[in-house]
Amino acid sequence: MHTDPAFTATAVLTHLGGPANVTSVTHCMTRLRLTLADPDAADGTGLRAVPGVLGVVADGAAWQIVLGPGVVDAVTDQVRARVEEGVQTGRPSVGADLKEDLRRRNSTPFKTALRRIANVFVPLIPALIGCGILAGLGGVLQNTGWLPGLTPALTTVASAFMALLAVFVGYNTAQEFGGTPVLGAAVAAVVVYPGVAKVTAFGTQLAPGQGGVLGALAAAFLATRVERFCRGRVPETLDVLLTPTVTVLVPGLITLYGLMYAAGTVATAIGAAANGLLATAGAPAGLLLGGLFLPLVMLGLHQALIPIHATLIQQQGYTVLLPLLSMAGAGQVGAALAVYVRLRHDRSLRTTIRSALPAGLLGVGEPLIYGVSLPLGRPFLTACAGGAAGGAFIGAFAMLGTKVGATAIGPSGWALFPLLSGNRSLAATAAIYAGGLLTGYTVGFLATWLTLPRSAPHQGVPPEEPPPQPDPGQQPTGLSGNL
Repeated sequence: MHTDPAFTATAVLTHLGGPANVTSVTHCMTRLRLTLADPDAADGTGLRAVPGVLGVVADGAAWQIVLGPGVVDAVTDQVRARVEEGVQTGRPSVGADLKEDLRRRNSTPFKTALRRIANVFVPLIPALIGCGILAGLGGVLQNTGWLPGLTPALTTVASAFMALLAVFVGYNTAQEFGGTPVLGAAVAAVVVYPGVAKVTAFGTQLAPGQGGVLGALAAAFLATRVERFCRGRVPETLDVLLTPTVTVLVPGLITLYGLMYAAGTVATAIGAAANGLLATAGAPAGLLLGGLFLPLVMLGLHQALIPIHATLIQQQGYTVLLPLLSMAGAGQVGAALAVYVRLRHDRSLRTTIRSALPAGLLGVGEPLIYGVSLPLGRPFLTACAGGAAGGAFIGAFAMLGTKVGATAIGPSGWALFPLLSGNRSLAATAAIYAGGLLTGYTVGFLATWLTLPRSAPHQGVPPEEPPPQPDPGQQPTGLSGNL
């Protein structure tokens, strides 16, 4: 199977109407995200058959091509280079009026907001993963008393990024919303500056970090609005002096005397709601979250949860939601195993499962979603049932007082074990998480086995064109395709 990034990029663009039909190029950890000027020019069927393409999600002008961790970076670079080359050489492109009309028709405010929030936080995930693993390792060393001389240094390395996370959020926010990135970072830095402890707002003394990433997001967004307001009104001779000054001053004061207090209140409410929900209705909440996460991943709407995860990690040191949501992948694995055993005659499908299953165990769900459960239809629902059961299992223990959390976002499945944390011992936390995975595997398998006929057709994929199969040599190593 051909997995050369240049070949894949060329094939993808060919089936999407050429480089001139692409108006924006971004990516997350597993998906190439493109905006098309003319969606009708795209050939979805041909695109799905491109070697290395694990799945396609089309929502009007917004197209997501699932490629997998690692592969998506290389292919994105190739696609971006071809699109930029087309612009620089003056190739004909679709008119601006058509682009704007398509953008209006195919982008709702809600979907646009989710995409833009994802664009702010997704680039931060690799650092969150690395620092989360180091934080977990530091915690183990501290609890066991091993390498006492190394533990403080390891803790410092792991905590530095989290301490300045608001600055990075501010930088990305300004970049995403059309402002100067460093000005967005400067305003967001107010949130974490130790000197804010000397400021009183609404009769309450502020605390460094109050409002967290939500405050930084709001502050940097406000900075971009102020900057854009100034750019068209300040004389050119004074622009270089006045615009940066006003952009930092006005949003900075509003952040101190309004946003930090308001965002802090919202962040506290999010933490209290998550803890209260699991403590009082953990099993039903886990069932709902675990059961609905696969459809969210399929639609790309799960990105909206990233700020909530980041807020919980900043507040408590871990997010209690991620382990629950990870159970969706367990249900998917169980359903795929049942399909593999049940449909012995379908060699193409069984080959796809063998190739995609290792990734599924590590929490990368797209290969199994688009190659197995979704084309068959019913196994997608039974996979959701398995995820719901696993989520209910972990949620039930939360009701009993044992919380299972993750110190970073990104990995799931087996890859989440190094990032587990909670209010009990690591052994107890890991045991409960493992129990949730086993529950998800078991329920997903049984529900699929009992409902899938032996002669079930592979719906949605023509018999002469088997579903695209991920290359075993390109399987990810522990990174979650759910983010």
